[in-house]
Amino acid sequence: MLTRENLEQVRTRSDLLKIAEDQNIDIKRVLRNVRYEEELRLLQAELVDLQQWVVAKKMRVAILFEGRDAAGKGGSIKRFGEHLNPRSMRVVALTKPTEVEQGQWYFRRYIKDLPNPGEIVFFDRSWYNRAVVEPVMGFCNKQQYRRFMTQVTDFEHMLYEDGIILIKFWFSISKEEQKKRFDARMKNPLKQWKFSPVDMKGQALWNKYTQYKEQMFAKTHTNFSPWIIVKTNNKRVARLESIRYVLSQFDYQTRRKARTVTTPDPNVIIRYYRHIEQIDI
Repeated sequence: MLTRENLEQVRTRSDLLKIAEDQNIDIKRVLRNVRYEEELRLLQAELVDLQQWVVAKKMRVAILFEGRDAAGKGGSIKRFGEHLNPRSMRVVALTKPTEVEQGQWYFRRYIKDLPNPGEIVFFDRSWYNRAVVEPVMGFCNKQQYRRFMTQVTDFEHMLYEDGIILIKFWFSISKEEQKKRFDARMKNPLKQWKFSPVDMKGQALWNKYTQYKEQMFAKTHTNFSPWIIVKTNNKRVARLESIRYVLSQFDYQTRRKARTVTTPDPNVIIRYYRHIEQIDI
């Protein structure tokens, strides 16, 4: 174990490695954490540059985070927005629709939260609730589901034609990893609020979720609004690579001078196609 005296002797990374080697201390995990934090810092600095460019260009950017429960959507959104200017960034996480909203056109409650000029909006779940969660859990009827699946591509094409940049992430997690994260949530008093009765049914209804997820991909993946699948069994890698993907979609002013890689790992970030190998089947 490293002592205070040891740490006081450390001036460089090499000093730390030498002390650890002399004392036979395994610091691989510490080094992984250090590398992750440093890479995240560099990528977040790029996001700040991107945001300033979006503001200057008065662009409208909407980023959707979809996926099964515990796939890491909220944690990734937190890292995306951690150092951004809140005046030109929002996180949208809508609650259960009110009785009035239930009687309105389905997309209306989302339209009011679309980005304004010079703004980036992160949707923690989106209108795609009606494509997977709602039919699986019985929160919508068959007619409502069919109407949504008919209208959604037209809706997104209107957004595309109006100049809104829409990025659709599906955070993909294996059944085994989801179970581990559910168990960890229940044991952590700071995260128990994340666990809901809907989560409890997620494992039992895994195959039904898969069925609706695949229908969603097949019918709503388009050239103008593709689905981007993120493998999230490793949360930290998923966070870094999803940030890289967003950065790669913009030719912002300082990107060519970036101090880190701004193109995603194709083994982690995959554009959907019918025969793709997925981990949450």
